[in-house]
Amino acid sequence: MTTVFAVANQKGGVGKTTSSVNLAASLAATRKKVMLVDIDPQGNATTGSGVDKFDTDYTIYDVLCDDVAIEQAVTDTPEDSGFDLIAANGDLTAAEVQLLDMSAKEFRLRNALARVRDQYDYILIDCPPSLNMLTVNALTAADSVIVPIQCEYYALEGLTALMNTIEKIRMVLNPKLHIGGLLRTMYDPRNSLSNDVSNQLISHFGDKVYRTIIPRNVRLAEAPSHGAPVITYDPKSRGAVSYLALAGEILRREQAIKAQPVAAS
Repeated sequence: MTTVFAVANQKGGVGKTTSSVNLAASLAATRKKVMLVDIDPQGNATTGSGVDKFDTDYTIYDVLCDDVAIEQAVTDTPEDSGFDLIAANGDLTAAEVQLLDMSAKEFRLRNALARVRDQYDYILIDCPPSLNMLTVNALTAADSVIVPIQCEYYALEGLTALMNTIEKIRMVLNPKLHIGGLLRTMYDPRNSLSNDVSNQLISHFGDKVYRTIIPRNVRLAEAPSHGAPVITYDPKSRGAVSYLALAGEILRREQAIKAQPVAAS
């Protein structure tokens, strides 16, 4: 059964795209069939996956706005990355306006993914760092939200706004949407504020906070400039080990959920 994750945070610079690319590669490394959908006009998940965002036949813009079948927009990433990609580039900026005039505008991505959903174990959607129609499409298409959070003061402020957004989407457009987990990123244990924020997250959200923590790591920061996930660029680095651990934690959570008995109606 396929799980669709939206990787989202309305605050930028929290490791959202880094997490999308590296989690996709890490899940693929566990022999899962994975698709990464880049729905951010910056196209950083595309370039970070080793694909030229200006040299693809079709992008997510064509799927959302021109009714191109999503199968035609699938782009292969380098073989050692192991996952399929739907690319994005600056053309997607126009989609934010064009979608407003379309019928079923909030469901364009969900309807597109329905064509290929059963072909994958996991579909990850890298969202823009803002609440717009692209993000709404991602949250409407998703089963679950992964929220990367940098352990700093303003992260908690942004988290409240995101939680309100997710709740509104759940009530109006996607009743099954839920928080999959909060992922602590760019973590520096030597920083007392990092530890304080981490403890506050656990206090407020309990087991919704992933046990895996993504550390500040030079190799993790370098990998996108080489167009590769960190597990390809430096598989022994702390960043690579952390994302592989996150993939394992997500798989265990999924297995636990599926193992739960179905309540009698």
